[in-house]
Amino acid sequence: MLDDRAKLLLKTLVERYIAEGQPVGSRTLSRAPGLDLSPATIRNVMSDLEGLGLITSPHTSAGRIPTARGYRLFVDTMLTAQREHMNAPSHLPPDQPQKVIANAANLLSNLSQFVGVVMAPRRASVFKQIEFLRLSDRRLLVIIVSPDGDVQNRVIFPEADYTQSQLVEASNYINAHYAGLTIEQVRDRLQSEVEKLRGEIAALMQAAVKVSSEVLTEAQEDDVVISGERNLLSVTDFSSDMGQLRRAFELFEQKAQLMRLLDVSSKAEGVRIFIGGESQVVPFEELSIVSANYEVDGQVVGTLGVIGPTRMPYERMIQIVDITSRLVSNALSHRK
Repeated sequence: MLDDRAKLLLKTLVERYIAEGQPVGSRTLSRAPGLDLSPATIRNVMSDLEGLGLITSPHTSAGRIPTARGYRLFVDTMLTAQREHMNAPSHLPPDQPQKVIANAANLLSNLSQFVGVVMAPRRASVFKQIEFLRLSDRRLLVIIVSPDGDVQNRVIFPEADYTQSQLVEASNYINAHYAGLTIEQVRDRLQSEVEKLRGEIAALMQAAVKVSSEVLTEAQEDDVVISGERNLLSVTDFSSDMGQLRRAFELFEQKAQLMRLLDVSSKAEGVRIFIGGESQVVPFEELSIVSANYEVDGQVVGTLGVIGPTRMPYERMIQIVDITSRLVSNALSHRK
């Protein structure tokens, strides 16, 4: 447990490093307002903080920089809620969801000068109709029709072989008893009813649920809107290290990974901060993500956020993300 002196020193060090981007030494801290400590005392406290894994010393400098653990302590216990003026719009025009989402990603990017990312409203994982077509021995085509008429096809390779009449019977049963339910509801019912169903129907039901889940995941990967990747080119932390910059851009290309990350943040209320290096959630030590959910008519339907360097002004990012989530919620809820 840190005493007040150590907390104040860590807070001052993190704020100075975020502002200037240079390792912070004891002499610099001794001149900081509010820190009435000698350089020798500061060095001792910094040594303790380093022993706790909260700060570290780069090889090329005698100064210290925060670690992921240090950033986490700073974010969780030392941020002060200061509302600063932002050149943000008072509302986003109600429009088609994709237009609102694109505007929100641009707004996040422009206000933060980092990367804005928005997960479009989740689609209901409901199917209207499922059909099976026998292509050859143990090779079937699954045809999935959504309520809005979208059709997806997948080829599967079941362990057993089925006649076309068995497939038609299974399709009829599934469509009669499960159509209109979400994939999650079908999965839950299937777990309790599988022993009551005939073998081929149960097996085909399980195959249909698996395929439907895959289709939904692939569709949602296309619903992640990213704006402002080029902003990272002007961030010193990345522009001086092409390897870090390349890894960051690879993350933006791998939308499935972004989807998993945003999905984690969707399970919590308020603004969430994920700091690279402290867990497997953010795969790169150089990146942090500030995210929040947005709603439509009171129901959480998606997540948005800002991706930038761990050395970001977190208080400002929290405010930007919070404002944008409210604007998106209002625009989508009031859309005619």
